[in-house]
Amino acid sequence: MADFPDFLEAPLRARFVSLGVRPEEVEERFVRGTGAGGQKINKTSSTVTLRHRPSGVEVRCQRERSQATNRLLAWQELADKLEWRRLSAAQAVRDEKELARRQTRQKSRGQKARMIRTKKHRAKIKGARRGGGDGW
Repeated sequence: MADFPDFLEAPLRARFVSLGVRPEEVEERFVRGTGAGGQKINKTSSTVTLRHRPSGVEVRCQRERSQATNRLLAWQELADKLEWRRLSAAQAVRDEKELARRQTRQKSRGQKARMIRTKKHRAKIKGARRGGGDGW
């Protein structure tokens, strides 16, 4: 089994382990950057692209001039994105459960009373339309 790159500090490695990410699942590429920067950006491959194959999450980092710094930043960004995806998926499950709970719970006395009042009010309005005789 492959191991994470040596430059990753222990806390970052621990984040990937807790996320269940294995090093062989991450594809790392170094490409030439784009944008302003002139000759330096056109000659060096300082941009780092990481792709987590199972989830399809892709990160591209070109913030610094140094490839090593961009590499570390890209790994951190990948961990952030994967954690965010996991947390948002868990939040969506909680939201669905909460919605189902709210839809199936009993109405309070006050809610029932308001509902009856509005129904009676609506019935009066509709009843007035039936026998009104105001030229309709």
